[in-house]
Amino acid sequence: MKDWKKAEDVAVYRVQLLSPLLEDGLDSAQLRRRKAEICAQTGLSERTLRRYLATFREQGFEGLKPRSKSSRRAQVIPDEILEEAILLRREVPSRSVSQIIRILEWEGKVAPGEIRRTTLQEKLARRGYSAGHMRMYAETGVAARRFQHRHRNQLWQSDIKYGPYLPIGTNGSKQQVYLVVMLDDATRFVLHGRFYPTLDQAIVEDCFRQAVQKHGIPEAIYFDNGKQFRTKWMTRTCSKLGTRLLYAKPYAPESKGNEKLEIMRS
Repeated sequence: MKDWKKAEDVAVYRVQLLSPLLEDGLDSAQLRRRKAEICAQTGLSERTLRRYLATFREQGFEGLKPRSKSSRRAQVIPDEILEEAILLRREVPSRSVSQIIRILEWEGKVAPGEIRRTTLQEKLARRGYSAGHMRMYAETGVAARRFQHRHRNQLWQSDIKYGPYLPIGTNGSKQQVYLVVMLDDATRFVLHGRFYPTLDQAIVEDCFRQAVQKHGIPEAIYFDNGKQFRTKWMTRTCSKLGTRLLYAKPYAPESKGNEKLEIMRS
């Protein structure tokens, strides 16, 4: 790709796809199940997934950057077409990607053959509208079990709490502060904690950076779905560090704390 940032975005996305397969201690049955789940959610073939995994293990993050430019240039989906596809998926969550493309062609939004199924599938997945995402949003219960990791730096967790009002504003006016904490799951040790005067994405990024500098790189980190946690910086940084980035299921606060999702069990 000409644009290095776009190439990195693709590599970050692919690392996150592979994240469930990189956990230590998986047996062959668990690995097969997770591969099948990823293929079902994204529309990727198992062969493609195996190729990504082999490339990542051999070359790391850099190996997942796309190298071919000409073919991808023709596969850019305009934002307005992607939004139309998202509306079609939201209208009927069970609607397949192939059906969405046919509807777009029938309505004259795109020319026949202009959009490839795999390209649209990847775009929908990155926006949170894959078939797997839609099934997840429709669920009302959460299959989770109480679990705690055994060793330090296997899993970190983080949260934000509203703090007191302090006289730190203009002319000593009171201003609310916010506490961000990074916690090691196994030891329950506070890796880093700090009060911040703003509630934006930079506070989580700073806290994570400080914790890594003090205690090393975690194998995985677990966040809820707040916008302060879902940032491009965090996704890119974790991908480069080799840290699996995990999020709680939407609308399922019970999956936080000691209640872990099935994907987190080793």
